Amino acid sequence: MSDQPGDGHKVRDLTAAEVARGLKDGRVVLVDVREPNETAVERFPGAVLVPLSAFDPATIPAPPGTEVVFACRSGRRSATASLAAQEQGFDYDAHLAGGILAWKAAGLPTET
Repeated sequence: MSDQPGDGHKVRDLTAAEVARGLKDGRVVLVDVREPNETAVERFPGAVLVPLSAFDPATIPAPPGTEVVFACRSGRRSATASLAAQEQGFDYDAHLAGGILAWKAAGLPTET
């Protein structure tokens, strides 16, 4: 778990397997915060695209009973997005540790 000093916000690291299971069960809304030029090349199946450059957590479709999980290429921008959402009052504290690199390393599918 990452902890940013002084602000009280935390980011929970989820594994690719945990996120994939949550997606399969309908419990997770995966939010890809990479930029359009990146997601045009390769993306997570079923992910909502909310680029960090235009990030607004209020635009994320989060049905009741689901958990918002952020993802990016390696995990750095997704942690940033989680902290930014928390600063705006949302309880979105989870991200895919290792991003799409970890997702592919776990043998999970991507869309091109």
